[in-house]
Amino acid sequence: TNVMGGYHVIRSMTGYGREQQIIDQRDITVEIKSVNHRYYEFSARVPRAYGYLEEKLKSFVKGKISRGKIEVGVTINNLNGKEADIKVDKTMALGYVNALRNANEFLNLEDDITLTSLMKFSDIFTVQKIAEDEEKIWNDVKSVAEKALKKFVAMRETEGQSLKSDLLAKLSVVEETLKNVEKLAPLTVENYREKLYAKLKEVLGDTDIDNQRILTEAAIFAEKIAIDEETVRLGSHICQFRELLENDEPLGRKLDFLVQEINREINTIGSKAQNLDITKCVVDMKSEVEKIREQIQNIE
Repeated sequence: TNVMGGYHVIRSMTGYGREQQIIDQRDITVEIKSVNHRYYEFSARVPRAYGYLEEKLKSFVKGKISRGKIEVGVTINNLNGKEADIKVDKTMALGYVNALRNANEFLNLEDDITLTSLMKFSDIFTVQKIAEDEEKIWNDVKSVAEKALKKFVAMRETEGQSLKSDLLAKLSVVEETLKNVEKLAPLTVENYREKLYAKLKEVLGDTDIDNQRILTEAAIFAEKIAIDEETVRLGSHICQFRELLENDEPLGRKLDFLVQEINREINTIGSKAQNLDITKCVVDMKSEVEKIREQIQNIE
């Protein structure tokens, strides 16, 4: 299991990791960064001469990150400066010099032939690009990329831990508010029954009050505003949310779905509530759940 410091690991989708190393006269830098995204998206920036690295990096990262917009950047500088092998055709160079000097017997000009002036004669040079071992370079880049990825994942896990703590704190607020709702719900029916009795007493006087009728009316009212099913489901969703936070697998999408369910139960409680205190609790819960919803957008 992927456990860091004794805790189950939750990863944020935001992360950054950079590593730089000099291997075989090449200064190699690999940078990995990511931001939140609904799915997994990969892009790479590599030097033009090393285009083949892009596909290899894509395969290297795949499976190690499951969600987020990932960008990998690679820079490679050859420290020995030898990109190409340049040879000079000495016989041809000498031919040019001799030809000019022979011509000068007639022209009688100042002999100012220098090494630099020979550069005009491009056909005396042959430029051969040094063949590079692609597999060797990839292995060097990969060893740097592995270290960058380690730093990147560590940052995602650190960010994830603070996200987890924050989510648990907000869940506790929702849970405490839900307990208040459960205490207030029976009082609403009791208040309704008392108001109904007082109203009938005012209209009819003591004698004609049908207690059975009042009980029936109160029962109908109680059924109409009953929220015990919703509060039980909401409590169950909160427990499930906590359990998911202890899982090791990527869970951003599951939490997304669960928050929708939590919202649905709170909305139903709000539409049934016939009590100002319950309405206030519903507003408080919705506010916390909205903050939770925003935060889980950043979980892998």
